[in-house]
Amino acid sequence: MKQIFYCAVTLSLSVLLTACGGGKRQKAESAAARQPRTFRVVTVPTTVPPEQRAAYLRDHYWDNFDFRDTTLVHELDTTEMVRAFFVYVANFVASDDRAAMDTLMRRAAVSKPMTEYFAMLAGRVLYDPNSPVRNDELYIPVLEALVASPWLDKWERMAPAHDLKVARQNRIGHPANDFSYTTADGVTRRMYDIRADYLLIYINNPGCEMCKEVREAITASPMLNELSERGKLRVLAIFPDEDLTEWRNYRSQMPARWINAYDKGCEIRDRELYDLKAIPALYLLDREKRVMVKDATDVGLIEWAIDHDDRKS
Repeated sequence: MKQIFYCAVTLSLSVLLTACGGGKRQKAESAAARQPRTFRVVTVPTTVPPEQRAAYLRDHYWDNFDFRDTTLVHELDTTEMVRAFFVYVANFVASDDRAAMDTLMRRAAVSKPMTEYFAMLAGRVLYDPNSPVRNDELYIPVLEALVASPWLDKWERMAPAHDLKVARQNRIGHPANDFSYTTADGVTRRMYDIRADYLLIYINNPGCEMCKEVREAITASPMLNELSERGKLRVLAIFPDEDLTEWRNYRSQMPARWINAYDKGCEIRDRELYDLKAIPALYLLDREKRVMVKDATDVGLIEWAIDHDDRKS
């Protein structure tokens, strides 16, 4: 699904250098002036065929970066480096290619500052809820590297260890965590008891504007509506918090065909069965409750996953 394309990227820093006065002052300013530090992506040799350029950059993208030079951590522009990391992931790393992240974190493991620096870049690109290329499968190797790092003490490993536990939940291709849900009539059932070829779990908060946008995108999808009418797709809208006043007031906004429910006892949140740091979240499950799409907001991705699955069968 991910379109691989070549991006020639040159990242630069801006440094303001002023020269004024003379004598000792001019010499002092001249000595203090430093050249801008930049990271430049490796140039692909002309001998590499066009169809192999992406693969080449997957393996050599960071060759111009001196991982031994810890001054780069402080002197390179963070925004530009996040952008460079984003370009690397978006264009040259497959969505399930953990080997690329393993290799990168091994190269960064030469020192504590470099390990933490690349973990920070990875977190911004692969774990931030607002990142368009957020990907737990690629972030898991980064967290594993932090947990196993000899540079971090047991206290410093606690946060990545927790994030690793959360990231390992509901992985694509694996069975989703089961949970109970309660409907407005007070009846409680288990998610695994819902029978359909596809189950779309829509974790939402009634007061969330983005939740409204996602709900409207689902209801506007001809494909999802047709599957729902045919009984092949069920939608479970689940409210994961304890304050039900707003949820009750919002019930009429949900399509009648959907299962509109709340998490009585906040089992999902308290047991960390699903990652709730960003709401809304969509999870698409197959007939066996295996995860097809994880923690998404793009309804187009849900449509693509179902269409791709149908074509295989």
